[in-house]
Amino acid sequence: MSGDDLVEARMRFIYTLRSRGVTDARVLQSMERIDRRDFVTGVFAERAYEDTPLPIACGQTISQPSVVALMTEALQVGPRDKVLEVGTGSGYQAAILSQLARRVYTVERYRTLAQGARAVFERLGLANITAMVSDGSHGLPDQAPFDRIIVTAAAEDPPGPLLAQLRIGGIMVVPVGQSDTVQTLIRVTRQESGYEYEELRAVRFVPLVEGIGQ
Repeated sequence: MSGDDLVEARMRFIYTLRSRGVTDARVLQSMERIDRRDFVTGVFAERAYEDTPLPIACGQTISQPSVVALMTEALQVGPRDKVLEVGTGSGYQAAILSQLARRVYTVERYRTLAQGARAVFERLGLANITAMVSDGSHGLPDQAPFDRIIVTAAAEDPPGPLLAQLRIGGIMVVPVGQSDTVQTLIRVTRQESGYEYEELRAVRFVPLVEGIGQ
């Protein structure tokens, strides 16, 4: 792709996000600043600006950009927020969050993915992201409570340990569903009296798996 082609492709990319219903100016600016091409390697790099999920290592995927944007918008991240992401993958979602939050902690069960994402964060100078290998279903109790939690894999129900690590007034966005085909994106807000659940849209994510991958 030539320089002009790249500029045009990125402009179309942002236009596509707007056409998919992304309206938050801060989220759109973050999507513009963070180049998805940095997180897609090999033969798929040419397709980085398409609004489609793409394969990455360890049998995982980098999510569809409009879904990344809509999940980020639903999370309502503030500049002083401490965010936990479960499922680092390529690192793209964490990089977007790094433009919006004070601090981002991201956990990944596959060492290969965590190391790859860490290398990209370092190259891009994203110093407010901490990436680590861990069983994401347990969250990060040592760093809790979190202002925001985002889960990029589908659970049968919002995981109890993660709900417990959300501060009062905090928000968690998580795909929930018992099969690969029927999943719903849920926004959970923790209130003094309990948890408030809101269904947002149909989605499709890889399942949330316990333990550390090989």
